[in-house]
This record gives sequence, C-alpha cells and structure tokens, in this order.
Amino acid sequence: MITIKKMAELLGTSTTTVSNVIHGKTGEVSPAMVEKVQQLLLEYDYVPNINARNLARNKSGIIGLAMKACRDKYENFIKDPFAGELTGAVESCVRAGGYFTMLYISDDITEIISSVASWNVDGLILHGMQAEDGAKITEKIKKPMVFIDCYLEETVPDYVNVGSQDRKGCYDITRYLIGHGHERIAFLADNRFGVDFERLKGFQDALREVGILYTEEHFIMLQPNGDDLSKTLDDVYKKVGDFTAFVCASDYYAAHILNDLKDRGVKIPEDISIVGFDDNVYSQIVRPALTTVHQDVTEKGSLAVDKLLQMIQQEEIGERIIRLPVEIVERDSVKKGKGMHV
Repeated sequence: MITIKKMAELLGTSTTTVSNVIHGKTGEVSPAMVEKVQQLLLEYDYVPNINARNLARNKSGIIGLAMKACRDKYENFIKDPFAGELTGAVESCVRAGGYFTMLYISDDITEIISSVASWNVDGLILHGMQAEDGAKITEKIKKPMVFIDCYLEETVPDYVNVGSQDRKGCYDITRYLIGHGHERIAFLADNRFGVDFERLKGFQDALREVGILYTEEHFIMLQPNGDDLSKTLDDVYKKVGDFTAFVCASDYYAAHILNDLKDRGVKIPEDISIVGFDDNVYSQIVRPALTTVHQDVTEKGSLAVDKLLQMIQQEEIGERIIRLPVEIVERDSVKKGKGMHV
C-alpha cells in the first residue's frame, strides 16, 4: 500500500498536506492540490490506517461490550430478543460515534474481567452484572464504564447505569391484574437478584397495598436447563390450580409458559391469566397476544453509549442513574373482571 510520505514525494508537497486532505481538513489546501491528492488516493485505492491514527491520538477507537449471561438459561444469549436488540442498539450507536465495538459474553465474572482487562479499549459498557460483579470489575479495570440494568448501590459508589423502572413496572402490572379481579397471583422468575429482584419487590408492593399477604407460595422459581424448559414447565403446570394469574419476570418465560399450558389444554386467559415484562417479539407472536410491560431497549442502549462517550471525552455526564419509564401494553392474555381496592 502506498504511504503518505510516498504520495507527498510524487506530488511534490508535504506529508501534512496529504494527511490533511485524507482527513478532510482542506481549508488551508488549494483546490488544485486537493484534487491531485484525491486522484492519487483513487489511483492507489488508498485506505487510511485507523490503528496508526488512533495510536497518534492515544486512543484505540474501540468500545467494549461485556455481557454476563446465565449458563443454565442460555446456550446462545444473543438468541434472546432482548439481548439481540440491546447489542444491536449499542453497536449502531458506537459506530455512529466513530468507534468500533468488541463483544464478550460469559457467565463467569472472573473470565470476563480477565478478557476485558487485556483489551485496549477506550471504555466499557457492561450488562447483567450483580453487586459483587460490579465491585470486582471496577476494582480491577480503570476505564470509563457504563452499566446497563444493574443495581450496584451497595458495592460501587458513583457508578453510572442506564436501566428501566423495573420495580414500578411490575407494581403496575400486578395492580392491573388486581384491578381485574385477580387476588391469587404468582410471580415467576429464575432468580432473586438484580433486575428480577426489583420486579419481585414491585409485585410485593402491589399485594401489600391491597392487603394481600405475600408468602413464599407466591413465588415460583423457574429452573431452566438451556433450551430445555421441560422440567420448569412441568412445575408451572402443577401450580395452575392454585392461582388465577401469573406475573412472569420476562416475556421469554411468559411466552413459553403460555404455549405449554395451551398445549396441555389450559385455556388462556379463561383458566389462568399470564403477563410478562419487556414487550419484545415473543409477546406479539403468541396467541393470545401477551399483555406485558413495555421497556425501550434501543433507547437504553443508545443512552448508555451517549453516557460513555461523554465520559471518554471528559464531558459533564449529568444524571448518573437513569431509570427509563415503562408502560403496560394491554393485549389478550388477561381475564377481565371487576377488581378490588383500585
């Protein structure tokens, strides 16, 4: 590949002039010389060396995206519509900001830290980190970083996070069910930490507000095994007679449970109502279509990138903890009736 030095020699000009034309800084270059340089660039099919340019700026031009996924739940995390939409939103916004994205996914925080620490990145976006994970990664890695969907108040002071109103969303959808006559309601999730724990607290808030005593019977622990959900679906089916409604911590589980119960002859919503959280493609393609809580995943990824670029450029970032608003999307999976205490 021809070098800037060689082009300058061929044109009888300086390397600075050639470099300025390559990078669009043509204000102090004559139109005739701009044309000559551009013709030479076309003739030699010149491609700028981005690595060399970034090295000169003491920047890598790379943003790292590290995501912690549950091994028991996902064999391929990106197959989940939430993960796919979030990754796509982050990559698109990073590219629009003039950077490149490096992606790493693992269920092991030690592995994530070891890998990410070796990257020459300008900043990091981190998703799915629990309190202890956040403490470890901020102790080991001293780069600008923004978390997505994390609750790290107890372990990481002054962290930056973009998330959703998880607690309020689950409170609202539970009150919606109560408002339609449901009092025997269960909450279904595969863990009790982070995002799902906040959603559980919203569920508990709604029951408490109308005088329904929350007990362990109200929580159904889902036990996935990768793509094989047979055991957890069997467990859920056995609980159908105990409740009139299920609040699922995600559309992923709500859709699988809805389809499985229908296959077993359970009528939705006549026999049991089901709601989810996310409002992703699952909620729209199941029948009956799923009533759920909408969150804007693309906006979440976009804001996280904006915050990170502000940190990299040492600009004022403003609010450090963002909880994006959520709203109920009413479809057909809830049996309607006159409720209590609303």
